[in-house]
Amino acid sequence: MSTDDVSRRTFMRTAGGTAAAVGGATAATGTAAGQEGGSEEPDWPSATNGNVGSYQDARGESEVTVSVGAGDQGLAFDPTQLWVDTGTTITWEWTGNGGAHNVQTVEDGGPASLDSGDPVDEEGYTYEYEVTEEDAGITHYHCVPHTSVGMHAGLAVGEDVPTVDTGGGESSAVFVPDSARALTIATFIAMVSTLGLAFVFMKYGGTIAPDEA
Repeated sequence: MSTDDVSRRTFMRTAGGTAAAVGGATAATGTAAGQEGGSEEPDWPSATNGNVGSYQDARGESEVTVSVGAGDQGLAFDPTQLWVDTGTTITWEWTGNGGAHNVQTVEDGGPASLDSGDPVDEEGYTYEYEVTEEDAGITHYHCVPHTSVGMHAGLAVGEDVPTVDTGGGESSAVFVPDSARALTIATFIAMVSTLGLAFVFMKYGGTIAPDEA
């Protein structure tokens, strides 16, 4: 066997190993990117963000409490957006801050008929509501006296509600970080370069000096 044949075979083994390593790195990057993602939450109407914007997934809990008059100015519900199962009892509890408040579904705001009555400013006052199957879906409610200053909130009931993926992008898409995309491009270029050199070597021949001991 000639020296050129040995050199070509040695080079091809090296090139093949490099390509395999590059391909493995690209595959690993794809796997890591595919594992990115986040949990889902209801697709809330923007008006339900309120002044605090807090969210609680309380599915699986039989009782939940919502503060009325939360936030620095006492003009918010906390949690602002709440997801519960049917049969859950929700207790709205007044903090005594921000003036007189009430809980009421906005006009055409959804299936749940929330109505605590006249506004109250008493600390410790409560309003209870047990959600049923008739309340399934998303309901937008507010404090009537403070609706103009953003005292709004949302209630999602049951599993049959529209959701969004909070991990970024639409739930059906695979999120790939910029760094992963950059690595994939770089590894692809390295693979093409390596195989290109292998082609030139095979076509025109040449000798690669053996490694020094």
